[in-house]
Amino acid sequence: MRIGLAQLNTTVGDLPGNRRLILDAYQSLVSQGAELVVFPELVICGYPPRDLLFKRRFVPDIEASLAEIAAAIGDVPALIGTVESNPAETGRRHFNAAALCHQGIVVSHARKCLLPTYDVFDEDRYFEPSPAPPSIISIKGQKIGITLCEDIWTHPRLAPANRYRFQPLAWLAGQSLDLMVNLSASPWHHGKGHIREQLVTDAARQLGCPVVYVNAVGGNDELIFDGRSLVADAQGRVTARLPAFIADCRVIDTSTAAPLPSSVAQPGEPADVHAALVLGLRDYARKSGFKKALVALSGGIDSALVAELAVHAFGSANVIGVSLPSAISSQHSRDDARDLARNLGIRFQTIAIADTVAAAEAALGPVFTGLKPNVTEENIQARVRGVLMMALSNKFGALLLTTGNKSEMAVGYCTLYGDMCGGLAVISDVFKTQVYDLCRWINRDLEIIPRNTIDKPPSAELRPGQVDQDSLPPYDVLDALLRGYVEEGISRRDLVAQGFAEAVVNDIARKVDLNEYKRKQAAPGLKIAPLAFGVGRRIPIVQKYVG
Repeated sequence: MRIGLAQLNTTVGDLPGNRRLILDAYQSLVSQGAELVVFPELVICGYPPRDLLFKRRFVPDIEASLAEIAAAIGDVPALIGTVESNPAETGRRHFNAAALCHQGIVVSHARKCLLPTYDVFDEDRYFEPSPAPPSIISIKGQKIGITLCEDIWTHPRLAPANRYRFQPLAWLAGQSLDLMVNLSASPWHHGKGHIREQLVTDAARQLGCPVVYVNAVGGNDELIFDGRSLVADAQGRVTARLPAFIADCRVIDTSTAAPLPSSVAQPGEPADVHAALVLGLRDYARKSGFKKALVALSGGIDSALVAELAVHAFGSANVIGVSLPSAISSQHSRDDARDLARNLGIRFQTIAIADTVAAAEAALGPVFTGLKPNVTEENIQARVRGVLMMALSNKFGALLLTTGNKSEMAVGYCTLYGDMCGGLAVISDVFKTQVYDLCRWINRDLEIIPRNTIDKPPSAELRPGQVDQDSLPPYDVLDALLRGYVEEGISRRDLVAQGFAEAVVNDIARKVDLNEYKRKQAAPGLKIAPLAFGVGRRIPIVQKYVG
């Protein structure tokens, strides 16, 4: 059967814009010979709609948009991810559903059986699970099972055995299907493409029929969707892959498509992470209405990476780099910032802050009499920079990008209302060691990021001679510890048992816990890891547990 895969980049709540994308993709795929067109999950409203679903007119407007789309669907049927009102008097008010549209009408709905409530997902807050097993439809004599995203995420190696009582794939395995389709809006994190491919190929073998998986693509707030829609044959061999991080429409004949070579190279982690961050940044700006980006260039590696990503997302003509040297800023950092701006071809400005910092210190002097200088004075520099960068953002209508990485955000190595000022935390889910990997990958053919920026010891330069390792362990140690404590939830005692020094573990864990209040006030960050700060992580600010 010739299936049209519509891997689309929609915007949450943009019902007219999403409708145009859907109808354009439908016409294109029909013209290519599709016999059935499949769209991603919740494609009409965009994913995730979150509390927009509680607005009284939102779901009726979705249903009206669906009716308008259905009216334009001809002899070739389409499966379209949507929200369906729940007619029952009990339960949640809506279903996460796939609408089968054919010859001008909505023929039926297939409802999502399994509602994820972990990580970034909170679907039980909004939707009622299907009270019946997955829907089965017949098109051109083909018996087709319909699932939505989480319905296939029940593999014992990927999900706890007790997460769901009902197993949609196990039920479908007894239905003698000719084809199974899955409509998804599956957010990306590094390594997830391989996991999804395993799910789809295992499902095909379990069902004994081809499986068509259609995923969303694009960035919506913190989440990045990578697409990578795919098709597997009944033997579990991949016969088609759509590109990553790019909208695409393609027709695949499930009866004749040959297996792809198993030796097809997959992108490495730096390439994948770079592409994801560029897409997430570009879509955050584009869908929010920003056309220019603003980056404070310290001469350090983090701001260099953010500026390089901004150039890919906005174009060099729309990125402004600003150097804000203080009285203690090193000349090599100033030079590195200027060299980076030249390499990237972006506008570069210098605003000296020594006099502004001195004025603030003078104003505070009478109150601070008799007290020794400490981190307070260091933070004045960062906060002056924050004030000036926000002023530039306001004046020029540019999106200010923060430059803190995940390692710094974890331990509070950042200044609230200082370098944390901004509209998007581009690399807040990128560990410092990953920052170095990305920058070396960027320089693989040509030196874009100055070599000195990569080679010199990292420093916030808020006091003379300061380097990060004055108060932090080496970043390879720190990041390994943070992966265990933050991402995997490993206790302090178990981290010590793994070989980390007890004093280091206690110090870092204490820093992570104490700085939750900072992260709650941070700009939204792009999620690229299985567990990111922000959405999906709900640690109380005030808590006393020491584990």
